Amino acid sequence: MKRPWSRPYSLVRLLRARLWLAALFGPGALQGMLLYAGLVGFVGGLGAFGFTRLINVFAHLLTGQSGDLVHTARGFDWQHRLLVPVLGSFAAGVVMTLGMRLAHGRSSPDFMEAIVLKDGIIAPRPVLVRCTSSLLSIASGGSMGREGPMVQLSAMLASWVGRLVRMPTPRRRLLVACGVAAGIASAYKAPIAGSLFVAEIVLGSIAMESFGPLVFAAVIATLTNRQLLHLTQLPESTPLYAFAGVSLHSNWETIPYILLGLCAGGLAPFFLRLLRLSSAFFQSLGLPTALRLAAGGVVVGTISIRHPEVWGNGQSVVTSLLHESWAYDALFITLICKLLATAATVGSGAVGGVFTPTLFVGATLGLLFEKCYHLLFPGLLLDPRAYALVGMGCFLAATTHAPLMAIIMLFEMTLDYDLVLPLMLGCVTAYYTAYGIDRRSIYTEQVEQKRAAQRNRMRAVCVADILETAPSAVFETAVFLEVAKIFARTQQNHLYVIDEARRLRGIISLTDIREYLNDPELAQLVYAYDIVNERFPVVTPEMSLPDAARQFTKVAGERLPVINSPTTRTLVGSISKTDLLLTLAHDGAAGD
Repeated sequence: MKRPWSRPYSLVRLLRARLWLAALFGPGALQGMLLYAGLVGFVGGLGAFGFTRLINVFAHLLTGQSGDLVHTARGFDWQHRLLVPVLGSFAAGVVMTLGMRLAHGRSSPDFMEAIVLKDGIIAPRPVLVRCTSSLLSIASGGSMGREGPMVQLSAMLASWVGRLVRMPTPRRRLLVACGVAAGIASAYKAPIAGSLFVAEIVLGSIAMESFGPLVFAAVIATLTNRQLLHLTQLPESTPLYAFAGVSLHSNWETIPYILLGLCAGGLAPFFLRLLRLSSAFFQSLGLPTALRLAAGGVVVGTISIRHPEVWGNGQSVVTSLLHESWAYDALFITLICKLLATAATVGSGAVGGVFTPTLFVGATLGLLFEKCYHLLFPGLLLDPRAYALVGMGCFLAATTHAPLMAIIMLFEMTLDYDLVLPLMLGCVTAYYTAYGIDRRSIYTEQVEQKRAAQRNRMRAVCVADILETAPSAVFETAVFLEVAKIFARTQQNHLYVIDEARRLRGIISLTDIREYLNDPELAQLVYAYDIVNERFPVVTPEMSLPDAARQFTKVAGERLPVINSPTTRTLVGSISKTDLLLTLAHDGAAGD
């Protein structure tokens, strides 16, 4: 007897649309990953914008003014210059202490740890506590960058999105990495550099499976931030350091840029050692968190009595260096004071970044180099701004051991192509010089610690680690209408066919049902076992990831079924090609 196949018009139309999309884009989850990366970029851009506005709010509460912190400090008497950093740092320490108690003892979040070891999961409460503490430290004149908490906030929001949509672990890790790229892009309006930072330093791979979503998130975050600045009628500087272009007056001028790279590369390891020594010193004091941060504030406040330029991340001072003429002694004293203030702020345990202070040191170093070189060769026509900018890139490349990221970041900050050639020479020279002196970068300890643990884990990684349970399946006796309905309500392009004992019989692809959509007479006679493809590659939970990758080469599909063993063939789940490639690219880079 024939079974009814009414061929509902809406169901047929939906299945035809899915067939058309599958033929147009091909099977795969990477295209969908771009959509989630864009969502993370949008959310990260919102978070970064909100954090920046909150800094002004907290600054007004602590100082009575909002805006540039250096300008605020210059307007204070010496008592306020001393007390504001101390009280703000103490309050930041109190927030850290009480907040971590409210977080029920959860450890401090780390986006690198979340990406490498913790399956892309970042608890929101500790992040919010640290961001609030950072707001107090930054708003009270702490000598550090705001990019650190902005990145943590964006990464936390990305982790929340990944958990909300129940994303598999490899894709959730990539989503957190997209959040990091979005945070850096929002802080510096440098989407390419933000993507390269994550690829070079965090992931250790520029494989397109991961780099494409990073770029997508960074660009969306930059556009979101720019649009919010426009809507709120706030001043927007695009690029970050905008001024009339600089140019090389002679090809011989490349020589001093190489020498500048040597100087920056030689000094960068000592800057990093200063930060480590400062951290060790403050830890050795054995003070409670609030008093330890307040001690760092005492150092900053004391220095700022005579030199208020040490307040904040130094961005406004860098702008002044690029547009105004500074004397030798003022440059040198400001450099020393900023080094000490940054070491005290970071070493005391305040939550913040060191990117912008690093750029400050590089700019000052570049200007000092230009003045010394001009004394030796007074006949040469040198542009001080160019040496300040190249110095920024050189010192950044030397401290991070990421010269490509440093070159691109400085280009995006200025959009001056004439700087690219000297930047390339100087940054590469600085990197090799610093690496020859000390192989540790500012992130080496974090990255190596986490990747060492990951290499141990990778020795045992197999299909079971990326297995997704409860795959879309249908019994072999199912009628065609039931098969069509399952395809219509899921996003899978393959449906697994099982018997009553859940043994895998084969698969039905979306394209296999095409010919029955327009033939109701034939569809009434079709069961699942009539259209099943029994010659389809399978994997087992114990199979290694490289072996599973070889199985994917046998079929043009996004997923493979996982069976318990070749003999019983019980269906236990499925694996995604996207998750497999992301795991191999990410974990394989860590093991190199």
